[in-house]
Amino acid sequence: MTQDFIQLLLPEGLFEYFDLVNVEKFDNTYNIYITERNSIPKEFEGQKLESKGYFEEETIRDFPLRGKPCFLKVKRRKWLNHDTGKTVYRNWNMVANGTRMTSEFAAFLKGAFR
Repeated sequence: MTQDFIQLLLPEGLFEYFDLVNVEKFDNTYNIYITERNSIPKEFEGQKLESKGYFEEETIRDFPLRGKPCFLKVKRRKWLNHDTGKTVYRNWNMVANGTRMTSEFAAFLKGAFR
């Protein structure tokens, strides 16, 4: 499946922040692997951040495709804030307010990563 086709199936705005890595089709399920891009969150602009990889992969059940369960395998990025020494990550509440991302998708991510 191409990224253009996958974009039709997934929440609007997803590919502003994530890259499609892989799609696996099994007999009974679909797995869609996405990773968060290394773009500094707006709430941390101007601060010295260094990407420190990803949190553990999360599995989120999405709407079924053709009657088969579909799972998003999401890897969210984390950064080290050199000004504070703390690990930071994107605030999905702010993303929903400041982008074209649907509030439904932001609520979906927010609920998935609590």
